[in-house]
Amino acid sequence: MKKNMGAIDKALRILAAGIIAALYFAKVIEGTLAIVLLVIAAVFILTSFFSVCPLYPLLGINTEKKE
Repeated sequence: MKKNMGAIDKALRILAAGIIAALYFAKVIEGTLAIVLLVIAAVFILTSFFSVCPLYPLLGINTEKKE
């Protein structure tokens, strides 16, 4: 797939995933909410790693810098 995520987008996703993980391990979030947020955090990490967000083409978004 064609990359469609810029550096700032990736950094924000990794930061959000880290915050979610910290809240979980500090036991601020628990139960079903924690599971849902951890799945979202995992998706954020994976999409950041591959620099591709599958929803962006559907929404017409591309945060990668054009050369």
